[in-house]
Amino acid sequence: MTVIVDPDARALRRARRTIASQIAVVITLVVLAAGAIAYWVLVHGQREEVDRQIDYTLAQGLSATPPGCVFLVTPAGHVPAALPFVPPPAPAVPPGSSVTTEQELAGSTFTVRAVDHGGQVWQIFVDQRYQAADRQQLLMGLVIAELVVLLVSVFSGYVLAARAIRPLGEALRRQRTFVADASHELRAPLTRLHTRAQLLARRARVAPVPSDDLDLLVSGTRELGEVVEDLLLSTQACNERPLLEPVELGLLAEQAVEAEAVRAGDRRVRIEVRRSPGLLDVVPGVPAALRRVLSALLDNAIGHTPPGGSIEVTLENPDDRHVEIRVADTGVGFAQRDAERLFERFAHGGQGEGRRFGLGLALVHEVVTGHGGTIAAAGVPGVGATFTLRFTRA
Repeated sequence: MTVIVDPDARALRRARRTIASQIAVVITLVVLAAGAIAYWVLVHGQREEVDRQIDYTLAQGLSATPPGCVFLVTPAGHVPAALPFVPPPAPAVPPGSSVTTEQELAGSTFTVRAVDHGGQVWQIFVDQRYQAADRQQLLMGLVIAELVVLLVSVFSGYVLAARAIRPLGEALRRQRTFVADASHELRAPLTRLHTRAQLLARRARVAPVPSDDLDLLVSGTRELGEVVEDLLLSTQACNERPLLEPVELGLLAEQAVEAEAVRAGDRRVRIEVRRSPGLLDVVPGVPAALRRVLSALLDNAIGHTPPGGSIEVTLENPDDRHVEIRVADTGVGFAQRDAERLFERFAHGGQGEGRRFGLGLALVHEVVTGHGGTIAAAGVPGVGATFTLRFTRA
């Protein structure tokens, strides 16, 4: 079986791995640099401590016991009284100077400084075992910390990379959705227009074209324009929402009904607006978007209401905080089991109903929910449909 790999998904995964690895490398290098600085500070401090101990021992001479792990050997004797090693012969030291070396004595590393002290060579031995142990522990801690930081940085980098590329993935998804929407929605009206145009061209060669055929062609172009308008609105639905302003829903409803009055009259469909007494209908919103919602609901109602039917737009306050708009028609209706699916893209009615909603109701749902409102659908096959919108009042 051949597995088809989505190139966009593959590119996103590759980008995620790249970003995660870059984050991990940067964090690891920062921790490594911090560890190197810490190790340098420790070694530098140990060297300064050795110098202080040597200076103190030289100043005290044989009269005082040196600090722990420090031994003074002179031609006149040594301190402390018991040495854990056999002192090597003193090296030749130029007058007024000193010579510092590292030597292995009695299984331990010593820093040995031979100093010319009044014509005599004094040797100070500083045992490095504890300082070496401190350096080893620091290195072990740095290695463990580096491994832990590497694992954490890889995980956190992967999470952060996922968040970073999420907008890119969403943009690619919207692009694919728009292409699919356009292909799906434009195919049928374009095919019908092409077929009708071919038939009209053939008839025009032999006889005048009937006006009914021209009306069908005009209706097809109008349908195509509505599809394009819905597609463009779909691409804008996920953009940043503009600033809200007070909107009077009753006025928008009257304007939408007036705009559809001619079309409803041609189809012999009665359409009217009803307001409840004392209606409070001002809500925060985007006027153009809410106007498009009402136009889409009326367009849907007119398209599915037969001649002689009616459409009522009712506005009322169900409580003190909300305002409702109901668009009810006496059209073909739909099965209530399909109510939730009506707001999906390219939804169809149940089997045998022939009702198709395309993008319109899906966009209505997106706009309404974007305004913090709700929308519900109720219908009975052959009786009609009712769409109820509820918004929070300003």
